[in-house]
Amino acid sequence: MKLSHFNFELPENLLAEYPAENRDESKLMVIHRETGKIEHKMFKDLITYFNEDDVMVLNNTKVFPARLYGNKEKTGARIEVFLLRELNEEQRLWDVLVDPARKIRIGNKLYFGDDETLVAEVIDNTTSRGRTLRFLYDGSYIDFRRKLKELGETPLPKYIKRTVEPEDEERYQTIYAKHEGAVAAPTAGLHFSKHLLKRLEIKGIDFAELTLHVGLGTFNPVEVEDLSKHKMDSEELIIDEKATEIVNNAKLQKRRICAVGTTAMRGLESAVSSNHMLNTFDGWTNKFVFPPYEFSIANAMVTNFHLPKSTLLMMVSAFVGHDLMKRAYKEAILEQYKFYSYGDAMLIL
Repeated sequence: MKLSHFNFELPENLLAEYPAENRDESKLMVIHRETGKIEHKMFKDLITYFNEDDVMVLNNTKVFPARLYGNKEKTGARIEVFLLRELNEEQRLWDVLVDPARKIRIGNKLYFGDDETLVAEVIDNTTSRGRTLRFLYDGSYIDFRRKLKELGETPLPKYIKRTVEPEDEERYQTIYAKHEGAVAAPTAGLHFSKHLLKRLEIKGIDFAELTLHVGLGTFNPVEVEDLSKHKMDSEELIIDEKATEIVNNAKLQKRRICAVGTTAMRGLESAVSSNHMLNTFDGWTNKFVFPPYEFSIANAMVTNFHLPKSTLLMMVSAFVGHDLMKRAYKEAILEQYKFYSYGDAMLIL
């Protein structure tokens, strides 16, 4: 498969600027892989496709307010700083993206907040847009993290042109988010409401949780025609014994195991044992799933509608089959499904 196989015309009006009014009332396309049948439902209808002892695998990462705005010393130029990952707690070193990048060099200082009590110094230029910053702050580490949170903004994807609104803080977060560390939401999970989760629980569906801290690597454009040459950025992944037990039991009983989102699917596929069972995991993964690929754990998947040429679309193609994926996406455009982070969902069975 080549990059050009994943290109399609996406009308701009189908990019979701806002989430659906109610989480579980977005549209849901249901695709049956064996028959090729496509159904159009609402997300809350998802429950009808699952039975007692089936398993849903959720990514319980929590998005932190990763976008900050600072002013450059002397010129006062406004600089956007996007926190990617903490490198050293003691030294307060962070990998960040800066925009506009051309204005920022090693040694530059940036000042944040009206009182300018938070200062950062650029100590390394790693890539064209990436930098390493050392934050200078007089308080304790807990106070420093509190300050970052206070000054930070919900990191909505760049395609959303409007300003961040108070409701985004809640809606760009799954209701089961627990462990802070993601700079982007695992968006398939945004469709689950408390009510729907309760109904699934009452029906006897089991939930297995893993933590994959979504980084921006997930959304990095693929720039090589030969997909085998694309390198994914590493993301932190934790799968504990409880999750592996739930998943492996369901697998032995030949139950339906549904990965909620591409991040949950990537997490599962990063921790497969030689006999195709799930292992515990605590480390980093740069797993890139593209066709042809044989999946070991999940036999169903919930996912949003993805952008042309994205690694997420490639995973969907590997799972559903390339021709069926193309047919489904054609139908989604025809039926005016909303795409991307705040968009509608697809259930692949």
